[in-house]
Amino acid sequence: MTSKNLTNKRGISIRGKLRKMMKCICSGEQMGMDEIIPSSESLATRDYSASGYSSRAGENETKPDTSNIEEAESSLRESGFLNYECETICSELFLVKQLSVNAKKCLLGEFLSLFMLISLKINMEARALLGRLEYQKGNIEAALHVFEGIDISAVIPKMKLSIARRCELQRRRSQSEAVPPMSMHAVSLLIEAIFLKSKSLQALGRFREAAQSCKVILDTVESALPEGLPENFGADCKLQETLNKAVELLPELWKLAGSPQEAILSYRQALLHNWNLDMETTTKIEKEFAIFLLYSGSDASPPNLRSQMEGSFIPRNNIEEAILLLMILLRKFVLKRISWDPSILDHLSFALSVSGELRTLAHQVELLLPGIMERKERFNTLALCYHGEGEDMVALNLLRNLLNNRENPDCILELLLASKICGESVHFTDEGIGYAHKALTKLQGRCKQMSSVANCLLGVLLSSKSRSSASDCDRILRQCEALEALETANRTMIEKDPNVIFQLSLENAEQRKLDAALYYANQLLKIEAGSSVKGWILLARILSAQKQFQDAENVINAALDQTGKWDQGELLRTKAKLQISQGCLKKAIETYTHLLAVLQVRNKSFRVGKQLLKNRANHHRRLEMETWHDLANVYTSLSQWRDAEVCLSKSKAIGSHSASRWHSTGLLYEAKGLHKDALKSFGKALDVEPNHVPSLISTATVLRKLSDQSLPVVRSFLSDALCIDRTNPSAWYNLGLVCKSEEGASAMEAAGCFEAAAFLQETAPVEPFR
Repeated sequence: MTSKNLTNKRGISIRGKLRKMMKCICSGEQMGMDEIIPSSESLATRDYSASGYSSRAGENETKPDTSNIEEAESSLRESGFLNYECETICSELFLVKQLSVNAKKCLLGEFLSLFMLISLKINMEARALLGRLEYQKGNIEAALHVFEGIDISAVIPKMKLSIARRCELQRRRSQSEAVPPMSMHAVSLLIEAIFLKSKSLQALGRFREAAQSCKVILDTVESALPEGLPENFGADCKLQETLNKAVELLPELWKLAGSPQEAILSYRQALLHNWNLDMETTTKIEKEFAIFLLYSGSDASPPNLRSQMEGSFIPRNNIEEAILLLMILLRKFVLKRISWDPSILDHLSFALSVSGELRTLAHQVELLLPGIMERKERFNTLALCYHGEGEDMVALNLLRNLLNNRENPDCILELLLASKICGESVHFTDEGIGYAHKALTKLQGRCKQMSSVANCLLGVLLSSKSRSSASDCDRILRQCEALEALETANRTMIEKDPNVIFQLSLENAEQRKLDAALYYANQLLKIEAGSSVKGWILLARILSAQKQFQDAENVINAALDQTGKWDQGELLRTKAKLQISQGCLKKAIETYTHLLAVLQVRNKSFRVGKQLLKNRANHHRRLEMETWHDLANVYTSLSQWRDAEVCLSKSKAIGSHSASRWHSTGLLYEAKGLHKDALKSFGKALDVEPNHVPSLISTATVLRKLSDQSLPVVRSFLSDALCIDRTNPSAWYNLGLVCKSEEGASAMEAAGCFEAAAFLQETAPVEPFR
């Protein structure tokens, strides 16, 4: 049988079915489903009554949507394959459309299904339209079945060529002999079909397949237009709108599929390629990408940029890339391209804080126009930034300006921050106590947890005040008040605060109430589950004060087993001092050597890796320097002068201005019998740090050895040392010797000094509690 006869028969059959349907529409009768569509495999012609599209009598009348019919007709006419039969179908479709407007019982859905399935034999655009209809009606599985019938891989080369030639025509603004194989309307229809397929897969929970399908859209367009989309591209169809949705959807699909690296790549693809996205969409993608980088928990590799300007910034990790994105968003707001979103500053504050760039955050806050942030919030944020950078006076002055303003009566957080800053300097202790009392007054009958924090700060401030008190009576009073405030903080806690318990244990230890201190230290260890290094060290120091050196060393060993390699520095130093206290000097040297090796490897590792926070970097430099000093002192006690000198030279290479290094140098000279050189070294230590207690005591000791006539000067140095540290047994002992040697001095005074020295020596830890 010839193809012409087949075509004629198919046309007669189709027209016959269409006429039956039109007759049914006009007469109000209903055709059987088997008569309409003989195929049982078509998902598009399933029972429409299940999805609200039943045409049976008695159901609510609905006005048929003829927009899809018009689009189908337009699409088929645009394709080069529309033949006589399809022309007949389209003309009869027009009659159905006109008749269905007044029909009470319309079989429009059934007719469209028949029409689309016939059109599938001509091109894939009809299947795309049919899939859209099913998707719009909520028949997700039926829509997916239709979309899967489109051979995407076969049509993608034509789509790429059509998009590229369309762009070329727009660029040259002239007609070309090279006609695109597909119209842009057809390309738009197929891209929308791929997008709706992704949405269908997403609705069915098949996220990875959905992402792979959506990625086809972006890869196709990016391959066709590697330089990006020109302006007004696809404005005459839905292509641009579909592209915008696909660009925004793809990262979300990869996240749902559990593929963070693919999500990061799709975010970068969305932002680095020119998709002609509107400002709102671009802003949304940038913000969501920054949030994902900050909180997803996955490490992103640095972006591989195709081209970049010389000297341009390339982010090296998640934090840097997130900061870059958030800074771009903040810049857009400053240029009034987007509206203000306070969450941008919140995320930027977090990112800059964890990366140690608090000064940069302060600068960004200062650049914001007045009225964007409330005055109270601005001053509070700036104070936190400068406090984090170590510029406490700047932070305190900002808080003073805020607290002295009567327009801000409810500044509890600011009062607490001000009292905390004052507690870190002995010069502002009284001011800090005043702020803490004000906070407690405002918190009466309110939040108990905040009251607990305020009492804790008050206790710390009173403890600091007691250490600088001139009279014993005032010091004892302040110590009692400090303990009372800390115990109140502990009682009023809703949830146990490790900081409150730590301060309570520390204060009891300093007052030599070692049993109470040990109880709270053990409680702290249970609450923190051994996660805090300072908790372990405090427990070890308390045990060493009780002369339980072996138990203290066992505690340190247990802490070393549960602590990461890079955080073992302070633990190893404490362990070495415990070994010295037990007379195991060789073991102590090995421990110090191990500690120095860890610090050096750490410095090399982080020099090429992540950037450390500035305060932590300074802490580790200080720890390395102090370790060299400790090791030099051990070699000095063993009379190994050359080794001690090497250790001191290593320390000098790290930092030349160190009171501790000059003190160790003086001890070396003193051990050699060079008392005058030792005295000069101690003097230089006091030039660097006038309140360096070991240097004050050593200066007094050497002066007493050099001449008995300098006893008043010796007494002065020792008195200064005791004003700073009342619990130093060496200072009390040497003061007792001075009192014993002075003419006319009271024997009772000397005995009191020796008694204090003996008591403190019995309860002295291997290193100061603070």
